[in-house]
Amino acid sequence: MSITYFRTADTLITGTGSIAQIGEQAKKLNATKVIIVTDKIIRQTGLLSKVTEPLAALGFKADIIDDVVPEPPFENLEQMVTQMEGKGYDLLVGVGGGSALDITKVLSVMLTNKGNVRDMVGIEKIENPGVPTILVPTTSGTGSEVTYNAIFTDTRDMVKKGIVSPYLLPKVAIVDAELTLTLPPAVTAATGMDALVHAVESYTAIRADELTDGIALQAIKLISRSLRKAVYNGKDLKAREDMAMGSLLAGISLGNAGVGAVHALAYPLGGKFKVPHGVANSLLLPFVMKYNAVADLEKFAEVAVAMGENVEGLSLREAADRAVQALAQLSEDVGIPASLKDVGVTPSDIPALAEEASKVDRLLNNNPRWLTVKEIQKIYEEAYGSVESLSLVTTI
Repeated sequence: MSITYFRTADTLITGTGSIAQIGEQAKKLNATKVIIVTDKIIRQTGLLSKVTEPLAALGFKADIIDDVVPEPPFENLEQMVTQMEGKGYDLLVGVGGGSALDITKVLSVMLTNKGNVRDMVGIEKIENPGVPTILVPTTSGTGSEVTYNAIFTDTRDMVKKGIVSPYLLPKVAIVDAELTLTLPPAVTAATGMDALVHAVESYTAIRADELTDGIALQAIKLISRSLRKAVYNGKDLKAREDMAMGSLLAGISLGNAGVGAVHALAYPLGGKFKVPHGVANSLLLPFVMKYNAVADLEKFAEVAVAMGENVEGLSLREAADRAVQALAQLSEDVGIPASLKDVGVTPSDIPALAEEASKVDRLLNNNPRWLTVKEIQKIYEEAYGSVESLSLVTTI
């Protein structure tokens, strides 16, 4: 066996009603001054009372900053850290979707490290640990509460960029499905498919190992059986619990095995066309899978089984193809756009998108099949067309 490292949050607390533990966890971290980092929509829903009340019960009167914006640019971070500097916060509580959690993680290290946030872009460029964090997801998708990376939009070149460091891992992650019950169907679909992308990509990644394989397969199983229910009957608590645990497991697998070409190709869509991260990943997943599957037919056949597909009597290639088709069908069923043309991309945009995606070496180097610029461009071209081009049985 090769040497691997396994990292996640210091403490994971899961289960319906688990948010009630947040005050006790703040106490264990010896917090004296707490700030909650969130967005205005979360604040308007009244969901924050689930966080503030158990904190107040143990004597914590938390400040709130609700300036997080979707797909946040670096400027959003810089503006928020200016408001927080010098105020003595010793615990940051991130509440919301991936944007809020990513911002909380990076704010924590910006408060303890000198320099510009752009100096942190890349792998392990942060010198000092940050202010302790507790992360509380209100969506089932990004897995940001257990990953040591954070993604932002650089408005200078309109490209998504990542900050990667173990210092971004929280002290505590609390995953409570009750906090997702009011999530609208479209957000449930996009974030849920995003979690499924994390599970599939990390399961088939070059850096996958026996630890992450089992975690990723269970995530695929949970999400595949419950996403449709969660989208179309949001009050189904069992479906929401499956999605919350599936997202968490996918995040753990992602955080250790990493992801690949789906994310690499999605970044330019988010940066240049403002396509939400989950939508971009979900749209591209079947098309990238078609190319990746022939590099590891066995694993993609196992994805089909985890999704509940009957592969008895099928060849390995046919079983792998069943996974591609099942993922495309699930994406369609929950309302994800099926084509790049549906998100504003034109054929003339594709060469530039391919060039930009080809630069994301951190992710492409972890992909099970090596993709050149030419192959990336072909994937984009197929994704501009339709799912009818997805068959593995007749195409290599």
